[in-house]
Amino acid sequence: MSVPCRIGWTRGDDPSALRSREWLVANGLGGYASGTVGGVPTRRFHGLLVAALPAPHGRMMLVNDVTEEIDVADGVVELGRADTLTELRFDRGLPVWQLEHRGTCIEKRVLLPHGQNTTYLSYRLSRSDRPVTLRLRPWVHARRHDGLLARAQDRAYRVHVAGPRCEIDTQSDLPTIQMFLVDAQSRFVVDERTRTIGFEVEQERGYDWEEELWSPGWYDLVLAPGQEAALVVSSEPWERASALSLAEARESERDRRDRLIAQADPRAQHGMGAELVLAADQFIINPRFRRGDSARARASGSEAATVIAGYHWFTDWGRDTMISLEGLTLVTGRHREAEAILRTFAHYVKDGLLPNLFPEGESEGLYHTADATLWFFHAVHRYLVHTSDLETLRDLLPTLEDVIAKHIHGTRFGIAVDPIDGLLMQGAEGYQLTWMDAKVGNWVVTPRRGKAVEINALFYNALRLLEGWLRDSGRAHDARAIDEHAERVRVAFNARFWCREGGYLYDVVDGPDGLDGSFRPNQVLAISLAHPVLDRSRWADVVDTVQARLVTPLGLRSLAPGHPDYKARYDGDLHARDAAYHQGTVWGWLIGPFLDAFTKTHPAEVAKRAGFLAGFVPHLGEAGVGSISEVFDAEAPYTPRGCIAQAWSVAEVLRSLVG
Repeated sequence: MSVPCRIGWTRGDDPSALRSREWLVANGLGGYASGTVGGVPTRRFHGLLVAALPAPHGRMMLVNDVTEEIDVADGVVELGRADTLTELRFDRGLPVWQLEHRGTCIEKRVLLPHGQNTTYLSYRLSRSDRPVTLRLRPWVHARRHDGLLARAQDRAYRVHVAGPRCEIDTQSDLPTIQMFLVDAQSRFVVDERTRTIGFEVEQERGYDWEEELWSPGWYDLVLAPGQEAALVVSSEPWERASALSLAEARESERDRRDRLIAQADPRAQHGMGAELVLAADQFIINPRFRRGDSARARASGSEAATVIAGYHWFTDWGRDTMISLEGLTLVTGRHREAEAILRTFAHYVKDGLLPNLFPEGESEGLYHTADATLWFFHAVHRYLVHTSDLETLRDLLPTLEDVIAKHIHGTRFGIAVDPIDGLLMQGAEGYQLTWMDAKVGNWVVTPRRGKAVEINALFYNALRLLEGWLRDSGRAHDARAIDEHAERVRVAFNARFWCREGGYLYDVVDGPDGLDGSFRPNQVLAISLAHPVLDRSRWADVVDTVQARLVTPLGLRSLAPGHPDYKARYDGDLHARDAAYHQGTVWGWLIGPFLDAFTKTHPAEVAKRAGFLAGFVPHLGEAGVGSISEVFDAEAPYTPRGCIAQAWSVAEVLRSLVG
């Protein structure tokens, strides 16, 4: 069992990496701390304490930054300058900076205790011939982490100081911000100031990008050679925030991370696999911002769980969660969390639909999705393969049956079985119901209304899974009825989706414009799922053509080159990005279904699987260091874009790595 000590940057590397590479530490609640390798914030999401608070707040940026200065022989030096950074490495996935100035070396670390909205920012004087005075000035602008960047002075703050303890009252219903030092003698000096900073990534993406921060003052502390101290910032009550010493907090988190790796699949306990196990941990959270989830779970003797789809701006999404479940929780040996996730989402099924997402700071989900509920069947199946937990299946079976009944007879957003051919149709004006869900204003970029290829592959898989579960529970009559529906889907699918001239599958049939022959990766699901709907004789044609036209070193293109709508780059403002989001842009998560289809089709070539994953190894050292990005440009050099850490990207690469 070992985690590589990944180096995020070392002196002599490309200086641009100081801004383009980012770090992230999550707290198991949805909160986090994050920033660039060089310490310069480039996104509104960069900060030292983003607390996950109950609805209606959601995740709140509470402590944005801390500036660090040392008083040395040649004067006061700001440690945040690029010329003081000699290395950033990651110890068990946690960032460690080496900061040097003329023989004085300080090691800086960031730690968030699991299950707390608390950050420890520690400093150790690792090399010096005399004690050094360190000045730490925190900067604050309490706002939603994805919110508008108003002036800090638009919110009145009240400061209360008691020795080394500083409390900031936002004079709102937000919790008090606690700040104090551990393992050091110091005092807090009240000296209120403001400063304005700019976020270059926000500017590039077309958002407001300037923010005014406020500081209540600073801490001065003296570090002797070898001594370590920490600034703690927290939104927790004082008794909880101050309960752990730095040593206790660090040892607890190290032990927790070691246990995560030890309980994972043995093939994921070393190298890249171990890194991805720790990356997976960032997405699995206890959703305390929805108090009802926690109350229901605790009443049954468990803990609620859900999945953050991506950092920094995604919440928990039904589709992403179900696709990610196996890689995040089952490959990693976290079966209890997997069960809790399934039960949590099952509670929210309404009109036969799983929620598409829960908006930030809200307790009610949005249901505009045609595939999340069908992925739910896939997730339950994978859970049963790993656990054989028939009790959970028994509890979920009525919900699963109701889902199929609602889909057959019709539910929201035009989701219903076509009585003519038995295929599942979907679509409502102004809605994006499949995973290709980009929308700008009223423009749905890829509406895909009609009968989409992966929707029907998922529907057939769900029918066959339900048929088996019913038969195993002694309900042969009900199973036969589901079998009849499934057989109709299989026959119609192979008759209607097969493009004989191209040797591939249409993306949509019976759409507003008839057949959509766009060459997309969605067709691999007709082979990759547990119950493939596509006739075996056609597998090789589909897989080989997808490999030739869509596969890249970092996943699959969302549209083949040569199509009039194909976009090679995913950049620019929101309109430009969304126009490219599913029109060529590479998605890392798609490598999982492709490899499933490839292995089924070419079982003698299973050794080639590793080659399809090789591109992700160097990627772990760029963008969000130690994690996998949401998307990539469609052509070399396949620049990472979107979220720096995406749940289904990590999950599917990890699952494929051990598969």
